Amino acid sequence: MNKPKSRFLRVKCNDCENEQVIFGSASEKVTCLVCGRTLAEPTGGKSTITTHILEVLD
Repeated sequence: MNKPKSRFLRVKCNDCENEQVIFGSASEKVTCLVCGRTLAEPTGGKSTITTHILEVLD
């Protein structure tokens, strides 16, 4: 059985330490819901994560 290549990630904002779940292959820029810092930027495939990844969710 094939597994998806993209996953959800639990990340922590470097500025305000807010934790949130983001998609690892986001097609738009993902920002922190509290302070607005950029957490991930799209690259056409997997996103470039610009913060600390706490956990990869299955």
